[in-house]
Amino acid sequence: MAILPILCYPDPRLHKVAQPVQTVDARIQALVSDMLATMYDAHGIGLAATQIDVHERLVVIDVSEERNEPLVLINPEIVWASPDKHVGDEGCLSVPGIYDGVERAAAVHVRALDAQGQSRTLEAEGLLAVCVQHEMDHLMGKVFVEYLSPLKRNRIKTKMLKQQREAHE
Repeated sequence: MAILPILCYPDPRLHKVAQPVQTVDARIQALVSDMLATMYDAHGIGLAATQIDVHERLVVIDVSEERNEPLVLINPEIVWASPDKHVGDEGCLSVPGIYDGVERAAAVHVRALDAQGQSRTLEAEGLLAVCVQHEMDHLMGKVFVEYLSPLKRNRIKTKMLKQQREAHE
């Protein structure tokens, strides 16, 4: 298992739309292992392949308290979203240190393949529902800050660029 570099906003590669995974094979299973290691190392609860510059529809999530219940979603699609909405503070491994309120469906049902290539339907609510929607946005080339006002988004972009410049000095 390798710890992979995570792209930081406003990297344009974060806006690339992911393609479907064609086959769940050894390459995808190794990628899942690397993504889980990367997510745990970064103290995140979710990671989309887009964030590590792999543009395939693959997401890993673990919202468990003990960080021992990994969830793998390959080619996920939301088949139902509750009409009830909830606004909660979100953060992102690609936008470190930034948290802001985003409105999401309170619950979702997602159909996806698991790490073995088996089709599954996941019923998610609360933090898991938020995380699933957030990570699936990444697969569509969308970062959570795009839900914020243009003013907030520009401030975040400026702050991220400054941090990246200072890290390379």
